[in-house]
Amino acid sequence: MISPVIIMKVPSGNDNAFLLTFLLGCVDGLRSLTPPALICWAAHLGWLHFAGTRLAFINHRSTLIVFTLLAVIELTADKLPNTPARTAPLGLIARIFLGGACGLGLATSAGISLSFSVLLASIGALVGAFAGYHSRRLVVSKAQVPDLAVAVAEDVIAIAGGLFILWYVAQ
Repeated sequence: MISPVIIMKVPSGNDNAFLLTFLLGCVDGLRSLTPPALICWAAHLGWLHFAGTRLAFINHRSTLIVFTLLAVIELTADKLPNTPARTAPLGLIARIFLGGACGLGLATSAGISLSFSVLLASIGALVGAFAGYHSRRLVVSKAQVPDLAVAVAEDVIAIAGGLFILWYVAQ
């Protein structure tokens, strides 16, 4: 008896770019608006290129300002006691959507498969959201570290990790 095996062929292209797309999705799971803001900054700095594409608006100054402000607001709001968990339905849906959008941005700039990149980044956002949520709770409860300190550490990881990923894609 032959058992059916489903093989998913990864679209041809830069395997590193696919991995980085997934990782940027994971960062989006930590902070949903930080990666979109970082993509705008990467375009502004010339790391990513969107000229002549449907995503050319990413390189506009107004897009940069709006997403930077939204990211700063999110970083601030995350520290408030009434902020819902990132795994709550609305927050999780936003992370999946924005993670996919970041995957689309990276794929457009890198010239790799759009649909596969959106899928990878969306999955990465799910992984990042749940891993970040459970890691933060574990560190706060078991290591008895204040939640604010862990939240700030997450901010640093999201910003530095996102910048590194985008810088690496640009190389």
